[in-house]
Amino acid sequence: MEKIPQGRKEMKNKRQEIILKLLKEHRMIKAKDLKQMFKVSMETIRRDLEFLEEEGYLSRVYGGAILKRLHGIEPEYGGRGIKNFEEKKKIALAATALVEDGDTIIIDVGTTTLEFAKHLYTFKNLTVLTNSIPIVVELKKSADIRTLIVGGEVRQGELSSSGCWAEEMISRFNVDKVFLGIGGIDGEKGVSDYHMEEANLRKYFIHSGQMLIGLADYSKFGVTALNKICEVSDFDYIVTDDCTPVKMVNQLKEKGVVPLIGRKVV
Repeated sequence: MEKIPQGRKEMKNKRQEIILKLLKEHRMIKAKDLKQMFKVSMETIRRDLEFLEEEGYLSRVYGGAILKRLHGIEPEYGGRGIKNFEEKKKIALAATALVEDGDTIIIDVGTTTLEFAKHLYTFKNLTVLTNSIPIVVELKKSADIRTLIVGGEVRQGELSSSGCWAEEMISRFNVDKVFLGIGGIDGEKGVSDYHMEEANLRKYFIHSGQMLIGLADYSKFGVTALNKICEVSDFDYIVTDDCTPVKMVNQLKEKGVVPLIGRKVV
């Protein structure tokens, strides 16, 4: 059995250990699947999930639970692009409702923001600033989008720029809207990220825009990364998917943030 973190109780039964193992492998589990697997009542599964949530291992969502990650290592960029791909598509399409012809916008680095960039071809006379090389490559396919890349040191894997040069450049601009990728979002601990220099650059992004929009799939909620960027209440909108727990969506509303929920397009 793995070592129990300080302050947490030991699992009450083998079933809870298996549930946690499944969560670590799949990030999300459904209560009905657990009921069928263990051949126990739904009430028993509910108690197991309640215990694991109280101990900080997971967050319960409608119909199941998602893994809660605290101060973890940032997931690999390529893997993030594959994981939760359908949710990222929902978010990307929903976020385009906030874009207008003629906008000047900042698009942050990330797999969800890259997916968002792929849906901007229908807009006219956009000006986009970004620190993401993949987003630059994507946007240059459109003659109606003027693209400016933020200079600085390039981070391997992400192919993103950050650092003092990038910060100095962004400080010279005023934009209409900032579309920010989110590493972790927690109602009490705020919005955070894993990479220190990118977290610092995001603070400059925030101060450059008139409207702040966050893009985060359900797996980012209840997560606290090492570097705090801002408070949840600093956002005007947060765009997420329909797997995000209702209680977390309600927390956004309580903090004055408008949640936009991306749903499956049929």
